[in-house]
Amino acid sequence: MHSVDAHGAAMAQPDDASFRQRIRLGLAERWHPDGDLLDGVCHYALVPAGKLFRSTLLIESALAVGGDPAVVYPAAMGAECGHVASLIHDDIIDGDQIRRGRASVQHKYGVDNAIIAGDALIFDLFASLGECQGTGAPDSRVVWALRVVAQCGIDLCRGQSMEAEICDRLDFALDSYLTMARLKTAALFRAACGCGAILAGGEPAAVESLNTYALDFGTAFQIHDDVLSYIADTERMGKPDTSDVRNGRITFPVALAYQSAAAGQRRAIRSVLSDDGDPIEKRAAMADILTTTGALDQATTAAREYADSAIKALHELPHTPSRDRLTEFAELAISRDH
Repeated sequence: MHSVDAHGAAMAQPDDASFRQRIRLGLAERWHPDGDLLDGVCHYALVPAGKLFRSTLLIESALAVGGDPAVVYPAAMGAECGHVASLIHDDIIDGDQIRRGRASVQHKYGVDNAIIAGDALIFDLFASLGECQGTGAPDSRVVWALRVVAQCGIDLCRGQSMEAEICDRLDFALDSYLTMARLKTAALFRAACGCGAILAGGEPAAVESLNTYALDFGTAFQIHDDVLSYIADTERMGKPDTSDVRNGRITFPVALAYQSAAAGQRRAIRSVLSDDGDPIEKRAAMADILTTTGALDQATTAAREYADSAIKALHELPHTPSRDRLTEFAELAISRDH
C-alpha cells in the first residue's frame, strides 16, 4: 500500500498494526519499568497500551494530507500519553479502582503518585510535539501544533469542570450535555487529527476538515460510550459499569429519557443520580427507565448521525486509503462493544 507526498513521489505506507506496534514499543522504552518511581508508575499506566485510537488517528490524518508518518511518530506517542493522563485524573475524580481490566493507577500507587504521573504524561505530550522538529516538521508547524494541543487541553479541562456543574445542578438539557461532550471528549480527538495534519504539512482547509471530522467523531464516540455504560458490563468495558450512576453522571441517554419521561420516572431518575444506595441496583433501575422510554435507541440513532456527519467532513479530502480508514474509525466508534 502506498500514498503520494506533496511532490508526487510514492512512499511506503505501513498498515495500522505496524503503526500501533511501533508506538507500543516506543512508549515502553520512553518510560522504562526499571527506572525510578515515576518511570514505573508511568510505565504501568501506559503499558500495555490500549486501542491507541488517538495515536492512530494522528498518523492517519498525516497520511490523509499526503504526509510522511515518520515525521509525526513522536507526536503519536505523545497523543497516547495525553490520553492516559486524562484517564488517570478521571479515575481519581470518579474514585474508580479499575481501568483497562486491572487496578487503576491511583488504586495501585496512591492518589499522590497518580496525580504526579498524570502531570508528567501531560508534559511528555508537549515534549513529544517538540521532538517532531527533529523528524522533519518545520518550526512554524511545531508551534502551530503546540498551540492547537494547548487549546484542546484547556477545552478538555473546561468540559470536565462543566460536567461537574451539570451533575451538581441536575441539568438535563441536551444542549448542555453536547457542549460538555464536545469540550471534554472530542478535544483529544481534535488535537490528534489536527496535529497529524499540521505537522505533516496539510493545508488549512484540510486541517479544518479533519477538525470537523474529529469534533463529530468524538461526540459520536462519547454518546456510544454512554450507551455502553448501561448495556455492557465491567469485564467488557475494562472499567466499572456502575461508575456513571455512582458519580451521579448525567449522560446523553439519561438526558434524553428525562425529556420524555413521566413525572414518576423523572423522580426516579433524580433519585438514582442523587440518593445513596447500592450502585448495582441503581444502575439496573436507570437501565430499565432508559429502555422503557426508548432513550437508549434514540441515543444510538444520535451517535449514528454524528458518525455520518464526521464521515461527510472527510469528503473534502482526496480519496486515499487513509481517508477510508478514518471512515472506518467513525463506523467503529458506534459499533464497538467496549
